[in-house]
Amino acid sequence: MDTVSIQVIARMHSDFSSKFGIPRQSGLVEALRSTIVFEPEYRNDDALRGIEDFSHLWIVWQFSEAVRQGWSPTVRPPRLGGNARMGVFATRSPFRPNNLGLSCVRLLGVERTEKYGTVLHVGGGDLMDGTPIFDIKPYIPYSDCKQDATGGFTDRAADFLLEVNFPTALLEKLPMEKREAAIGVLSHDPRPSYQRDANRVYGLTFAGFNIRFTVQQNLLTVLAVE
Repeated sequence: MDTVSIQVIARMHSDFSSKFGIPRQSGLVEALRSTIVFEPEYRNDDALRGIEDFSHLWIVWQFSEAVRQGWSPTVRPPRLGGNARMGVFATRSPFRPNNLGLSCVRLLGVERTEKYGTVLHVGGGDLMDGTPIFDIKPYIPYSDCKQDATGGFTDRAADFLLEVNFPTALLEKLPMEKREAAIGVLSHDPRPSYQRDANRVYGLTFAGFNIRFTVQQNLLTVLAVE
């Protein structure tokens, strides 16, 4: 089998230092803010000419924790609660032969920085901090948005949104610009699908803080922000 080498062109700077709590799809938590920083050899402003005219971008990336020997033909999609197996090519799971992920993010701004050259600020990302990015392509509405598209098993799956009780005194420990995103992440139930213990205290690392919480039925209660 031929092996094709592809280059890492950029890395994502985000508020997630681990995979726990990352939204299951891009765009679910629009308040999340991330920055795409290009590798030194790709810090060429000519390569970004015209990108500011687009509202959204496709990101092709690799989930490093999914890199492994061998592969499985089936996975357990979080959309189905982790209780059913589907074919890997019928999902967007990064646990696939080439460990690649695909995300659609909103382009919030293009900024020239002294340290990193020109960077892209994006919203609604679902990538861990440091995630290697292999390609960036513009989202083109006339071709990418199909009005008659169907979503397969995702159309039949229920949303898993939780009510979030985040006491004001604890919420105010977070920077103002991080609060909406934190609530959004929590509302999408960051627990692994195989853990549903109402008495367990979970810890989510977000933006340098450890947010500790419990979940009872459909109510998530924040206990501490450390």
